[in-house]
Amino acid sequence: MAVASMLKDADIKAALEGCKAVDSFDHKKFFKACGMAGKSSDEVKKAFAIIDQDMSGFIEEEELKLFLQNFSPTARALTENETKAFLAAGDADGDGMIGVDEFALMVKA
Repeated sequence: MAVASMLKDADIKAALEGCKAVDSFDHKKFFKACGMAGKSSDEVKKAFAIIDQDMSGFIEEEELKLFLQNFSPTARALTENETKAFLAAGDADGDGMIGVDEFALMVKA
């Protein structure tokens, strides 16, 4: 299952188009544009489980790098700068990973 199955195709396309250029990814804009910001807590937790590819209970840096590909397999990987900024934005407790509650806060911010 992909995160895309929970969202409208047109919204995903617009969100991906908005961060197509290298170093243009902004998680707040992306979550709003794709419609994820308006999803229920349960739906956000389902999305987290999909993005957490290794099922560790956390989204680590390598999973963040490939974040956009959860929405479209042809989407680009995030750059190192984008990945680090994304991690810093979501990692409230400073453990180097994003937990489900941190992710939910970031999506809804």
